[in-house]
Amino acid sequence: MMGLMIVDDEEGVRRALRKVLEIDGYSIFLAASGEEAIRNIQDNSKDIETVISDFKMPGIDGMETLKEIGKINSEITRIMLTGYATMGNAIEAVNAGIDGFLTKPFENVELRAKVREYNIKKRLKQFVSEQVLTELHRKGENITPQKQKVSVLFIDIRGFSEISENMSPQELSDMLNTYFFLPLDSIIFEYNGTLDKHIGDSIMGIFGAPVAYNDDAARAVMSAIKMREEMVRVNKLRSTDRQISVGIGISTGEVMAGIFGSPRKKEYTVFGPPVNLASRLVSIAGANQILICDETYRQVRDMVQAEKVPPVSIKGIKRSFDVYNVVGSI
Repeated sequence: MMGLMIVDDEEGVRRALRKVLEIDGYSIFLAASGEEAIRNIQDNSKDIETVISDFKMPGIDGMETLKEIGKINSEITRIMLTGYATMGNAIEAVNAGIDGFLTKPFENVELRAKVREYNIKKRLKQFVSEQVLTELHRKGENITPQKQKVSVLFIDIRGFSEISENMSPQELSDMLNTYFFLPLDSIIFEYNGTLDKHIGDSIMGIFGAPVAYNDDAARAVMSAIKMREEMVRVNKLRSTDRQISVGIGISTGEVMAGIFGSPRKKEYTVFGPPVNLASRLVSIAGANQILICDETYRQVRDMVQAEKVPPVSIKGIKRSFDVYNVVGSI
């Protein structure tokens, strides 16, 4: 059963919302204040997928309550409910990453529909990159494949097969989801990249599609440096001697970017030599090493410390090019 928390200092509002939303099968949690709501989330984070909070409450107001809940569990759908709606409130809610904004008074049918809509949008973002969703909304149509210059980043775990052999399925799942995908996916978003896909123990990120900027290569490399630093921090937090070492490969060049697939399955992705090269670079990268191609290095050489590595043979790629190992930022 889906968990939904209602946060409001008025008991009558809590009862009314509970009666309306129980119809849709939610398991309802009630909180009379922001402080109580935050405590409940700390205790029941995995059981609650949606929080509806009144804006104006004694103590911690609804905005701060939802912000704190997002820090505890970013997967929870957070909806603001208020009778004091202003454009400023709406802008602040959007900037805080809050998923929905509802105003009092409300019609019961509309409330139920909006809660479902916000939950679906929240879940959809887990399958489709937010940048792609934004472009679809902006254009109002399919994203037609087109040539675009991008930087492609691959990161994966060194010695993953050996690590996984000594772990139970639950341990493996927890390690990947909590200590690898969650922190590193967040870094791709932090640097305004597009999370393309997870492939086993690998993550593919795109910088420059569907929206291109002048510093795509720089953001790709800076995100890689941040990822390497994050894995050092993560390894210190884990209560195990199984260290997670990663390799990273980045390549820059022209690709075909757009939505590809069949009526059964479509996805936004990119195809082209930079994808193949980044994949090859990550395969030869050593533990905690960031390898970048010559074109990427040309665009970031004033921002990073990098060493040219000895010539390497890369399967499937005939042209010769230089490869650089990124030591750190300047």
